[in-house]
Amino acid sequence: MSIRLKLLLSYAAMLIIPLISILLISLLLVVFYQGDIQNLKSVYETTENRFGHEAVEHAAKEIKRSSTRHPELLLDSSYLDELSEDLEVNDSGIIVRTGNSIYYRSSSIQQNDQLVTDLPPYHQANSVNDYIERKEGNTNYVFQQFDFDFQSKQVSLFIISKEDPLTYFIRKYFPTLFVCLLLILIVTHLLLTTYMSKSIIRRIEALRKAAREMKNGNLDFQLNMEGKDEISQLGMAFEDMRSRMQESIQVQTQYEENRKELIASISHDLRTPLTAIRGYIDGVIEGVADTPEKSMKYMKTIAAKAGELEHLINELFLYSKLDLNRQPFQFESVELLPFLNDLSEELQFELEKKSIIFEPDIRMSAGPSVLMDRDQFKRVLNNIIQNSVRYMDKPLPAIQMKAYLQGNKVVIAITDNGIGMEADVVKHIFDRFYRVDESRSAKTGGSGLGLAIAKQIMEGHNGMITASSQLTMGTTITISMPVQSKE
Repeated sequence: MSIRLKLLLSYAAMLIIPLISILLISLLLVVFYQGDIQNLKSVYETTENRFGHEAVEHAAKEIKRSSTRHPELLLDSSYLDELSEDLEVNDSGIIVRTGNSIYYRSSSIQQNDQLVTDLPPYHQANSVNDYIERKEGNTNYVFQQFDFDFQSKQVSLFIISKEDPLTYFIRKYFPTLFVCLLLILIVTHLLLTTYMSKSIIRRIEALRKAAREMKNGNLDFQLNMEGKDEISQLGMAFEDMRSRMQESIQVQTQYEENRKELIASISHDLRTPLTAIRGYIDGVIEGVADTPEKSMKYMKTIAAKAGELEHLINELFLYSKLDLNRQPFQFESVELLPFLNDLSEELQFELEKKSIIFEPDIRMSAGPSVLMDRDQFKRVLNNIIQNSVRYMDKPLPAIQMKAYLQGNKVVIAITDNGIGMEADVVKHIFDRFYRVDESRSAKTGGSGLGLAIAKQIMEGHNGMITASSQLTMGTTITISMPVQSKE
């Protein structure tokens, strides 16, 4: 439920609940004081004209004037009958009392002796007491009393009118109703405010605390928001932002660690050939190479170390371009069988010079082709072969290359019988500057970028490269890439 709808419903509840409550309380009070709602209804329906009509007021003024100027008229039966007829239209009547005896009463009051018995006492001459209320049975009455003296007699004239029960009820119990209404309003607002504060303000406070934590640099917390309203959606978006920021900072931290490791690795690998070059140059300058043979040897060593340095810089430059996707590939459709046959001949020729047995095993027929950059793909295979050659330790070193089709992919597996690797080492060999030989000795050589470059190139060809190895038994590097579909 949205906050807008919640607020609308709460405002409606603040209006409707008090109204319904006050109506219920009014009905309960009516039942309590009137005894029966149906009785109240019957009283209301039988009193079409209510006390306070002009005829009653006019009669009251006439009686008051007569009691002062012509009090004898108020003891004239014919005059009193005329007044009664006018008042009966409005459910009213008169009673005249002289001393303690009833001198006259209207026909509408003939049957109600209780009203006559309980009449208020005489007060004083020429006094008027308005709206004396009384309840007889289930009917409410209002009295007007006029007191005057006539011929040494204390005379009281009463105008008795049936009262509208609702008017009587409201006038009598208005303070109670008003207090109840105030209490209902207060309780309703307290309950709704408490509910709204729990459902809205509490979550806003949680968002505020979360924002303060993020401001202080603390992202190691979790903001849980339940519900489907706007605040819950905001909380979920806030939590997603916090999570992404935390991941970004963790990645940034990892990048910073990798950058430091990269700088340390580059510094080490560049320093090694530079140190050798500088040492041989110092030897030439100091005259250590005092014969033409020594000078030539020193120069060849300097040239070799400079070549190693150039190779390392080229590898680093290529890896950087591949990592930043700035190395363009010259893709072309290449038929697999002749390409692999030619590559096998080249590799066999090169490896035989190093006394390494090469065993090609190409299990495919003519026809399938792949989309590749020839030079970059050859670089991948050469880097794998060089890595195998670098870690050979057997009396009869051997490398086997298998090629076959697997579904819509070509798979090339290169297996050697070198020193092999442990399982926790295999998963790192495609990381940049990673070497099995942690001492980075000159014996194993290499820049530590060969397999990392191979991985980048294979990803650029929509292919994959994986490794499996067994310690002392050898290593297998497997590459795969999609075969072009025949149109």
